[in-house]
Amino acid sequence: MKSIKYSLLFLILTSSFVGAKSYVYVTDMVDIPMRSDNKITSDNLLRMLPSGTKLEILSTENGWTQVKFEKTTGWMISRYLTNNQPAQAQLEKLKQTYSANKLLITKQKESSKNLEVELKTLKENNTKLSIQTSKSQAEKEYIEQTYKDALKLEHSNTALKTEVLHLKSEIQLLKNNDTFAQDSSSRNWFIVGALILFFGIVIGLIFPKFTNQRRY
Repeated sequence: MKSIKYSLLFLILTSSFVGAKSYVYVTDMVDIPMRSDNKITSDNLLRMLPSGTKLEILSTENGWTQVKFEKTTGWMISRYLTNNQPAQAQLEKLKQTYSANKLLITKQKESSKNLEVELKTLKENNTKLSIQTSKSQAEKEYIEQTYKDALKLEHSNTALKTEVLHLKSEIQLLKNNDTFAQDSSSRNWFIVGALILFFGIVIGLIFPKFTNQRRY
């Protein structure tokens, strides 16, 4: 009886504030009837509402509360209503939240495992890339050194070609000089021979005459 009096007193005190929307819940009991007026008769039953149903308060009168649920407006006995959500409804809500959180945790664990696998793969790929980069750097340095050596060889080859051309020119010049010297030597010997022959003829012609003169 005390709880009913307190509920009625609370509803009376709050009846002046029904201009702003306020809500109550069906208590933790069996399904409670919603009626078309604030009397218990056999022909004014609108529907049955289960525990934890949220209702909009419209007014209160003589231990009855006018409420609205969805598009239905009716009257319910005030002692079956409470301002706090029933423990059964709260428990059900907590169960739903727990199930949702458990499912979320499971998904998070799966996502974490996938991320760990992805991270491991990325680390392996990074290691491979580091090794490949080191190899590429070594190959680059080798190619650069080979290119430098090739440039040096090309420079040396160019210098050798120039030196060969110079030597060929000198050899050709020496050959020309040798040919000229041989020609000059042949001409000189020919002139000497001619002179000797000439002097021999002269002597051959003069010497007999000189001998004959001495005989006379």
